Amino acid sequence: MTGLASALCYTLFSLPIARAADRGSPRQVLLGCVLFWSAMTGLGGLATSFAALTASRFGVAIGEAGAIPAAHALIARRIAPDRRGRALGLFSMGIPLGTMLGFSLGGVVADAHGWRTALLGAGVAGAVLAILLAGLGPTPPLREQGESVPFLKTGRVLLASRAFRWLLLAAVGVGFASAPFYAFAASFLIRVHGFSAAQAGLAFGLLQGGMGLVGTLLGGRDFDRRRSAGNRRLLATPATLFLVAGAAASAALFVPIGWLAIALLVPTMLSFAFMLPGAFGAAHLVAGAGHQAMASSMVLIASGLLGPTLAPMLVGAASDAAGDAGIRHGLRFGLLLVPIASAMTAAAMLVANRHIAGAGKPTMA
Repeated sequence: MTGLASALCYTLFSLPIARAADRGSPRQVLLGCVLFWSAMTGLGGLATSFAALTASRFGVAIGEAGAIPAAHALIARRIAPDRRGRALGLFSMGIPLGTMLGFSLGGVVADAHGWRTALLGAGVAGAVLAILLAGLGPTPPLREQGESVPFLKTGRVLLASRAFRWLLLAAVGVGFASAPFYAFAASFLIRVHGFSAAQAGLAFGLLQGGMGLVGTLLGGRDFDRRRSAGNRRLLATPATLFLVAGAAASAALFVPIGWLAIALLVPTMLSFAFMLPGAFGAAHLVAGAGHQAMASSMVLIASGLLGPTLAPMLVGAASDAAGDAGIRHGLRFGLLLVPIASAMTAAAMLVANRHIAGAGKPTMA
């Protein structure tokens, strides 16, 4: 319900919705997405069977499929290029902030009134947000009118760009690093270092949220600074941070002290957030005007399809194999996928840097 099926649903709808945002009004597309996923979230609270709940989750995935690409297209039209990294960073803050609020408030409401009320409340909150979004005013026209071609051809042209292909490979690497990290980090602290569920959740949740807020802001400023200075190595800083994060995460898995393990996981949390503005900003730069939503959609699919589907299963299989071999705390060895994928992400970013510096915008002709 939340794994491969949801990811495939997201993939099928993300590209055409993103294309609609690029060619039409991203504000209207974003408004429609928010209203749709809010309605489907609320309907999930009324579900009386697994099939009904699954259908509501598919509806949420459809709404989410177009939300971020449409928002990115709206940012591209409203914000000047020299400040776009900051804008993407501020927007990306919503991910860690929303996660913290969603889990904390949703948990409180669920404990007090049940999970159905929590879902209905979330749906109402989304509808209120959509009403506020409707007051943003008309969408500015494209600063540069992109060529009008079918969205499948746009995708093929973007994939023909070496710079964009390496950006997609970096996104795949992030998916393989982040999915098992978020799935198993708390379990690692509980099993290996004896933390209670509450202690692990509090420490990990607060740090992840804090690093998410700081990372997105700093990542956006770094992207703008490098672009304004004429430095085409736009992803050099996040690539370096991923290398540091990979080394620190490797050490975190084997140190004997719990608080030190948590401290060594902080660079990984920071790297995931720091790269968001730069990765999307670089993808927009390569794609060109009128194709930002499409570029964001393809990056999101690359990060959200293979990694979240396969990586947790690989970690679980490695952990089970280590346990069968008599190795204590086999989860440590399974989670080595996180630093390995982080290093691969860094390498892909560095190669993408080189191609971005030497390539122009892809032509849609």
